Amino acid sequence: MTTPQLHPHEPAAARAPSDGHRARQAIPRYYESLDFPALWDEFPTAPDYFDSTFRLQPSEIAAVQERRLLQQVERGWQIPFYQRHWGAAGLKPGDVRCLADLKEIPPFSVHDLRESIERNPPWGDFLGLDATRDAPVPLVLQTSGGTTGMPRAMLYTPRDREVMNIITGRRLYMQGVRPYDLVQVALSTGLTNGGFLAREGIWKYTGAVPVMTGSGAQTPTRRQVEIMKGWKIDFLVGFAPYLRNIGLVARDDMGIDPRSLGLRGLIAHLGLDDRESLEDLWGCGVYDTYGTNEFGSIAADCEHRSGMHVFEDAMHVEIVDPDTRAPRGPGEKGVMYVTSLFKHAAPMIRFNSNDISSWVDAAPCACGSHHRRISRLFGRADNMVKLRGTNIFPEAIGALVAEHAAVNGEYLCVLERDAETGRDDMRVRFELKSADAADAPAIERALAVRIKEALGVKLVLQAAAPGELSPLTGLSSTSKIRRLIDQRPAA
Repeated sequence: MTTPQLHPHEPAAARAPSDGHRARQAIPRYYESLDFPALWDEFPTAPDYFDSTFRLQPSEIAAVQERRLLQQVERGWQIPFYQRHWGAAGLKPGDVRCLADLKEIPPFSVHDLRESIERNPPWGDFLGLDATRDAPVPLVLQTSGGTTGMPRAMLYTPRDREVMNIITGRRLYMQGVRPYDLVQVALSTGLTNGGFLAREGIWKYTGAVPVMTGSGAQTPTRRQVEIMKGWKIDFLVGFAPYLRNIGLVARDDMGIDPRSLGLRGLIAHLGLDDRESLEDLWGCGVYDTYGTNEFGSIAADCEHRSGMHVFEDAMHVEIVDPDTRAPRGPGEKGVMYVTSLFKHAAPMIRFNSNDISSWVDAAPCACGSHHRRISRLFGRADNMVKLRGTNIFPEAIGALVAEHAAVNGEYLCVLERDAETGRDDMRVRFELKSADAADAPAIERALAVRIKEALGVKLVLQAAAPGELSPLTGLSSTSKIRRLIDQRPAA
């Protein structure tokens, strides 16, 4: 099977017409590249979405998913990555005939994507575009927010990007954003996807105004507060640890009560961060959201905040046992396999996100929607550390540390190995609320006992002054906050 691919690493003569012909090539125009009314009919925008697709019954949702899945699988067979990956598992074209057959497709993970990129740099062979044959199409490049190695690039066609923007608009509408609201986005703007995707979705599909302050490296935290106060911001978007940090800087360093800023909501990636304490700090509701670079927004809280609704007309989510791949029931934790139902350039079919969550009870939400809900993010399976026979997730440690009244919620887990004994240990550094806390040793002992009780493993706790860990975690400089450092010698 001949598959169109984008091969910018090939010699120019092999991948493009002559300069004379190139000069005569038509330049693609973004707004002519899509039939927008047809796209909006296929993927309704807010508020129409909430009177149509959002109200579908489970059987109707499944029918939509099945039809779109088969289209994605057909597209997948045109792309070398899937030809190789599926073929190695014995899958053949035509084997997937319905939604129930999805379980026959072998999953893949970020490790497979990295191997694909190593074989075919710089994009890998999972992009179904060919610059030597395909008509020019407007493309945008964004990357994952990984903290090690080269960032993992993804190219998006207009269809890919617009559906992601539509879903961003939907989730913000669910969380209270309305036309003319000012939405301050404290997410990194650069190669990583989060900040720019938020800007596009706010600008195109909410009628609100994106205020792109970016991370603390782009707009210092004090200035973030000054803008919030001076411009009367309505909503603040960011990762929960940084939103907490902004509030503490306002209150403790600038003498400004975050509640006095009058925000109507925080739109966060909560993970295991404590929603109640954030709401108490800011005096407004906190709305959870889940998404990835490859998919955009996958699930989000509605006004009832009783679990994040999966946007099931555009995504299919499975929660499975990480070892057996058996489906997990409501309340049972497992890893999420996510399948796109809309992408053209690089369909994502049974992508093992390695993110751990659980299903909320299947009963419809109080908002009236039957779209399934995930509870929260409990951590990442690939962040799990096996320490002396016990599986440990840094996020679970952070949640326990944050329970203590003298701690500001910032923490960092450091894996170390004793050179003489070969024994692995974990040191947990955490920040105090006050730099002059005289009872730091007592706090360290209390947290060590709490963690031993909850997780069954003894760890070393080490107190730090407020802000001391930021250069290591990246709290004030990046959206991708680091919670684990492995200092053990390489094998």
